[in-house]
Amino acid sequence: MKKIIAFAGSNSKNSINKQLATYAANLLEDVSVTVLDLNDYPLSVYGIDEEAENGIPENATNFLNEIKDSDGVVLSLAEHNGNFSVAFKNVFDWMSRIDQKLWSHKPILVMATSPGGRGGASVLSIAKAGFPHMGGNVVTDFSLPSFYDNFKDGRIVNEEQNEKLKEAVVTFQKSI
Repeated sequence: MKKIIAFAGSNSKNSINKQLATYAANLLEDVSVTVLDLNDYPLSVYGIDEEAENGIPENATNFLNEIKDSDGVVLSLAEHNGNFSVAFKNVFDWMSRIDQKLWSHKPILVMATSPGGRGGASVLSIAKAGFPHMGGNVVTDFSLPSFYDNFKDGRIVNEEQNEKLKEAVVTFQKSI
């Protein structure tokens, strides 16, 4: 059985992106899904001096191994000021010090959502442009605008948006 990891690029305990990633991953068929939480992998803030003095943190290696041991990644990115959240950027930077191609060419369904009408479009654009340089195989993407209007009781209630996500999930499923 294929192993999929799903996580949010957020450390919020009530992450709307974690809710979306979990929902999307659970639409997949005949796979084993592990939902990761960045809070379970605490890391010092990346810096060259920190790395020189203390080496690579074990949690960075552990998170990277989750990616390497998977058959695919479902990731929903939080958008902070039009970019990655600090929590995601930090784990991303640490992992890149271990392996520059940290995504290991695994198929990725990359998503974003936000309370606003753009649905994290800026961070999604950054990920789609940058992940391939880091060994990312972004096979499809999805943006959910206005999270609190379109997502309730653990699912997307806007049928048009739900159908778009299901299409993205099918595309991702074919790639794993």
